[in-house]
Parts: sequence; C-alpha cells; structure tokens
Amino acid sequence: MITPPDRTPLPREFFDRPVLEVAPDLLGRLLVRTTPDGPIVLRITEVEAYDGQNDPGSHAYRGRTARNGVMFGPPGHVYVYFTYGMWFCMNLVCGPEGWASAVLLRAGEVIEGAELARKRRLSARNDKELAKGPARLATALGVDRALDGTDACDAGETPLRVLTGTPVASDQVGSGPRTGVAGEGGVHPWRFWVADDPTVSPYRAHVPRRRSS
Repeated sequence: MITPPDRTPLPREFFDRPVLEVAPDLLGRLLVRTTPDGPIVLRITEVEAYDGQNDPGSHAYRGRTARNGVMFGPPGHVYVYFTYGMWFCMNLVCGPEGWASAVLLRAGEVIEGAELARKRRLSARNDKELAKGPARLATALGVDRALDGTDACDAGETPLRVLTGTPVASDQVGSGPRTGVAGEGGVHPWRFWVADDPTVSPYRAHVPRRRSS
C-alpha cells in the first residue's frame, strides 16, 4: 500500500538552515500554487543551491540590488527573477536573514491541476514536460515577478506554499554541476535531482552568449 504524501506545510525553521542542507531536502516536497481557477500541486524533483555572498554564481554575490532584495530577507520567501528577456524563474530563500542564499526550483512533476498547467504550457509534448526546467516550471504554475517576496510559510492565505510531501531517500538523490553556470561558480556540484525521474531536466554546460554583429 502506497502512503499518500504528507500535506502538512513546512515551517519556516525548515528553510532557516544552510542552503546545501535545504536544497536536497526539498526533493519530494510539494509546492502548491493557488490560482483563481484552482490549485496546481507540483512534486519537486530537481533543484540548485546558490550560496549568496560566497557563491560567484549567485545573483547576490556582489551585494544587494533592487532585483535580488528578497534573497536578503527572511527564509521561506519566494524570489522570482526575469531572465533572457522572456522567462521567469522561482527560488525559495533559505539560511539566516541577511545571508541571501536560495534554492532554484528547476523541475517537478505536476500531480494535481495538470489541466491548468497544460493551458500555460501548450508546447509541452506530454505531462512530464510541463515543469521540466526552471522557466517551464514557473510558466506552468503562472509564477511571475508579481509573486516575488511571497511568504510561502504564511499561516493565512498565500498563493504559494510548500508541503512536507514524501522526502526522497539520500541514496535516490543525484548531484552534479549546476546547469549553465559559468566561471568559478560552475564547478560546484550544487544541482540535486531525484534519480531516474523523467521530469528532471537535462544537464547543459554554460555556453557563452555571442554578441550580434
């Protein structure tokens, strides 16, 4: 008999830990996106850790800006950024307030509300591709900068919440270099994923962008 996932919300203390503890521990947890049309529930299958001022790959490496300000706030909040002029990506802030570490949600399995996610991800060939990659994940859930700063641990009504779910056993967690991160930050094995899960995105090394002539 399969035990159903635990629907208890994760407390703020879960996120108030070092990012390299939080990141793999998020695998198997449930992310609930509440929308006017109904909820979408995502099982998290792939993440990346970013360690603030210690990490050349982090948005916060050079300090606080208007863009990354949420990363410096309390743990358990949502940091959303816009990239390549077209996509949003979603992170969960962790560690002590002021340190600016966060976990990028890279992929997941939509286990409820797939019909809502499909309307946003018309190019997905099947449901395994609905949230296969950080931009696809944010698109499927309808996440944009309007949700930047959302408190995912708020006891009241909140559009994003993380539930206990079913944590993944350590021997089922893969790790390796982060996708598309250049320079010193590219060598850290801070990408974590559920082994053999079909919703995990493929690894891609950083490729420098060419300037148009």
